[in-house]
Amino acid sequence: ERYRRALADSENVRRRTQKFVEDAKLFGIQSFCRDLVEVADILEKTAESAAEETEPSNPNPTLKKIYEGLSLIEAKLQSVFAKHGLQKMNPVGGKYDPYDHEIVCHVPAEGVQPGTIALVTQDGYKLHGRTIRHALVGVAVESQE
Repeated sequence: ERYRRALADSENVRRRTQKFVEDAKLFGIQSFCRDLVEVADILEKTAESAAEETEPSNPNPTLKKIYEGLSLIEAKLQSVFAKHGLQKMNPVGGKYDPYDHEIVCHVPAEGVQPGTIALVTQDGYKLHGRTIRHALVGVAVESQE
C-alpha cells in the first residue's frame, strides 16, 4: 500500500513538473511581450498621425511613403505577435469582463445596452489566452436624467 502511494505521489510530482515546464515555455516571453506591446502602441499612434497628415489636399510624397512604411511595419509586427500567440483584444460591443478590461470611464448608453463596452482608450492583449495587459475601456451606463 505504501509502495502504491509513493508511486502515485511520484507520478503526481512528475505531472506537475511537466505542466510547469510547459507553462514556462508558453509564458516565458510574457514580460518581453508586455514591453513590445508598448512599442506597438507607439507605432500605431505614429501611423495614425501620419495618416491624418497625408490628406488629398496635402500631396506630400515623402510623408505618404513614411505612412506606407509605418503601415507595413505595423502589419509585420502584428503577424509576429500572432505567430507567437499574442492577440490584440477587440472588446467594443462586448460585455465588460473584469479579467480582461479595466474601466476608465462611463459613457451614456445611446443605442447600446448598459454594461456594454462603448469605447476603448488602450488596447488589451492576451498571450495564449492569458491576459497580459487589460484593455482600458469606457462602459455604457443608463443616463440619469
